[in-house]
Amino acid sequence: MTAETSTDQFDPRSKLVLVMCISSLAVLLQDAVMMTAVLACGWLAAIAFGVDVAGILLRLRKLLYLFAAMAVIQSIFTPGGEVLVSLGGVSLVTSVGLDRGVTIILRVLIIVISAGIVTTASSRDVVQGLYQWGIPYEIAFMVALAIRFLPLLRQEAEDVLTAVQLRGLKLDEVPLGQRLQIYSYLLMPMVSSVLGKSQKLAIAVEMRAFRAHDQRTSYRSLQMHGGDYAVMGAAVAATAVFLLAAWRIGRI
Repeated sequence: MTAETSTDQFDPRSKLVLVMCISSLAVLLQDAVMMTAVLACGWLAAIAFGVDVAGILLRLRKLLYLFAAMAVIQSIFTPGGEVLVSLGGVSLVTSVGLDRGVTIILRVLIIVISAGIVTTASSRDVVQGLYQWGIPYEIAFMVALAIRFLPLLRQEAEDVLTAVQLRGLKLDEVPLGQRLQIYSYLLMPMVSSVLGKSQKLAIAVEMRAFRAHDQRTSYRSLQMHGGDYAVMGAAVAATAVFLLAAWRIGRI
């Protein structure tokens, strides 16, 4: 019997290596210019893998107020540099705080782009790829479930907000303080629904004798090709270049 092979053009392991490199740079780098370059590289990679980057950024537009608040908070609690905006003698926005705020925003965007790249691979291929890497299948299955539940949680949140709006509540017209209070009320039923689905999933997995044996066999067999090695090699080389450049300028 021949092994079943993946129909995806790229092996999920090459995407995981790319995402690990991009995410590591997002955590280690402290320079806004270099992080912008990393974001641009991740953006191009996401487009190459077929990620709807425009749709992701469109959903993030609702967080613009949060991003602006990050810059102000960083300026207040990280004094230094030139004062750009002040109120009553209190520095609201400084050059150092603005740089820190922009860095946080870039870091969030890089992580979001990285998550988008991972979602282009099926959860089944991710499990198989991790298992062929020698990772225990229990851990690989947990990773796949985490990837699967992220869009499920988002869909659950959208359903709850839609149900509230269908009852005549226009959240855009509600003051920010009351809006946050409404979100806190909606958080409990949303989490409860997700936990209920996860409990049903756990029962279904146990009924299929999950972890009945230490080792598992699979009909699927993922094969690395030249494009996968090229993606991983380029990701590792670019990561080394960024880290070396950041080390030389003392921004790591």
